[in-house]
Amino acid sequence: MTRAALLVCPASGRGRAARLAGTVAARLRTAVDSLDLHVAPTARGTADLARRAVADGVDVLIVLGGDGAAHLGVQACAGTSTALAVVPAGTGNDLASALGTTSVDAVVAALRDDTTRPLDLGRLDDGTWFATVLCAGFDSAVNERANGMRWPAGPRRYDLAILAELATLRPQPLVVATEHGRLELDALLVAVGNTTSYGGGIPVCPDADASDGLLDLTVVAAAPRRALLRMLPSLRTGRHVDHPAVRTLRARSVTLSGPGWVGYADGERQRPLPLGVTCGSGALTVVSGVVAG
Repeated sequence: MTRAALLVCPASGRGRAARLAGTVAARLRTAVDSLDLHVAPTARGTADLARRAVADGVDVLIVLGGDGAAHLGVQACAGTSTALAVVPAGTGNDLASALGTTSVDAVVAALRDDTTRPLDLGRLDDGTWFATVLCAGFDSAVNERANGMRWPAGPRRYDLAILAELATLRPQPLVVATEHGRLELDALLVAVGNTTSYGGGIPVCPDADASDGLLDLTVVAAAPRRALLRMLPSLRTGRHVDHPAVRTLRARSVTLSGPGWVGYADGERQRPLPLGVTCGSGALTVVSGVVAG
């Protein structure tokens, strides 16, 4: 018998989650034995409902929303026997893409087949988990700008935010310390990937594998703005890692430090650096259509 809870973040996708909630719940009920519906108007309320559902012993917590809502579900399910499923209804939906559950039908099929897998997570030194990418620098500024934009919808919002942030881009001192050594440089961005992508499908850490027990790092050193403009098209293909200004690393743990940097994880603001991150191998069970990368 499968007990499930559907957690709805009604603000996700500018209200799209709220509009889809009834239809999604009806489809999910065809794949589980029982489904409780939980709706909260605030992020704090959503987080509380997620924790209560997991404490109540549901087998699956299904989040209807974007990466921010999924991030709240991750906090509740990590380290427990409750599996997390994501029905995408946000702007970027990068975790749903990584899990291969890009529609409610995909989630229903995975639930019927009982397709669950262990997923690595990143864990900050304050105990916060993240499932996709932690970033700081240029990419976190893009996140902040995109979160404040009302138009356009979807990944195009991130593309326009990138162009807008390029106008004020300035390198800053950054220190990246892993178990393998220490890197000090003037940099524009740093991304720590558990999965490959953020910002609606930008594969910033194209070789990341959320089942290998390691974090992938992409660091972009100081470079002329014209060089960065030429690099932009390659971001969508993952070929940016071939650029001379880009450094890639792989580690089980990393500490990032530098003045003026602010960390974002799963698209959510965390805090200014320094930040410590470790890989939690297999820390989350997910309902998945594919092996997450």
